[in-house]
Amino acid sequence: MTGIKIAKNKNFDAAADTSAYSFANVADVRSFHESLESYAVTPLFNLKNFAAEKNLRAVFVKDESTRFGLKAFKGLGSIYAIFKAVKKNLALENISLRDLLKNHGEKISKLTFATTTDGNHGKGVSWAAKIFGCKSYVFMPKGTVEIRAQAIRDAGTAEVTITDLSYDDCVKFSAALAEKNGWTLIQDTSWRGYEEIPAWIMRGYSTLAYESISQMKIQPTHIFLQAGVGSMAGAVTAVFAENFKNNLPRISIVEPENVACFYETMKIGDGKIHAATGNCQTMMAGLNCATPCEIAWRFIKSYAANSVTITDELAADAMKKLAAEKIISGESGCAGFALANALDDEKIRAALEIDGDSVIFVISTEGATDPANYAKIIGA
Repeated sequence: MTGIKIAKNKNFDAAADTSAYSFANVADVRSFHESLESYAVTPLFNLKNFAAEKNLRAVFVKDESTRFGLKAFKGLGSIYAIFKAVKKNLALENISLRDLLKNHGEKISKLTFATTTDGNHGKGVSWAAKIFGCKSYVFMPKGTVEIRAQAIRDAGTAEVTITDLSYDDCVKFSAALAEKNGWTLIQDTSWRGYEEIPAWIMRGYSTLAYESISQMKIQPTHIFLQAGVGSMAGAVTAVFAENFKNNLPRISIVEPENVACFYETMKIGDGKIHAATGNCQTMMAGLNCATPCEIAWRFIKSYAANSVTITDELAADAMKKLAAEKIISGESGCAGFALANALDDEKIRAALEIDGDSVIFVISTEGATDPANYAKIIGA
């Protein structure tokens, strides 16, 4: 299993309550997204030739590269959370987006939002803040390439700063600054005392999951979900667990080998979250997060079978393979598919309980968010 390590989830217990992610209980999320002018269901591809090549029944890839024109899925969570935060701030619970903007624009314009990001989440916050007419501040960890920072500026209103801090320390920095200045922190990870907004963000991602269920028509047997802090992986896990209680797909969490917090958490297996122990060097910038989101871990602990680590080389191979399928997928976007692309290895197939009847579902979470590196990898 060259380039891949697998940790079994020793705490798998199928006990977490997923009812908040039922079709009915996230109807408000879908209605909100559908009210946005830029909303459109993103495509799902059935890779028939690839499935035959890997001796699988089917492989489905949800392509998020066109979501809201942001090249990534993150806007789904960011804008829903900001919508909820604005309504809470103004004590206006039962109001549509249209009426909120039409009748309360002056008050909303005085609000300021802040976040830490490695790229796509910050782009979503910047874009959403522009829609609401708010200020936003986005802080990025050391090593961030300038093109990612500029993409955030171009998406909306954000003032962007690349810090000399690690991702986790940058989160602490932006949280402290938001508290000091009276800003609202829109962070896509949670910790004790900070759960409401991350929970809104995760519910925002449910739209992606329900689109996928509708598009696939058949139930997947296996789901490969990439994770940084794990908010998307946790939300998608919750949706599938809620909808397929009696026949849960086998869920694998996929991370870069050098920053694999869910892998470490599952390997230790004491039920608590643990930070990554690697050097945090990876081209998968969107997954370069060292500590799991606590809310996400509750769902992943209950319903994910294992965590898998991949190398940058495997990610690059997956990018090329997807490009050949006419799917533009960035370094982090391709991570779930990278595991599917490794299913020639019989040891991996056995460990993940894969056979010729397996139906694989993965999400390409981003397009070419670093165009220069993307072109270099696929040889464009």
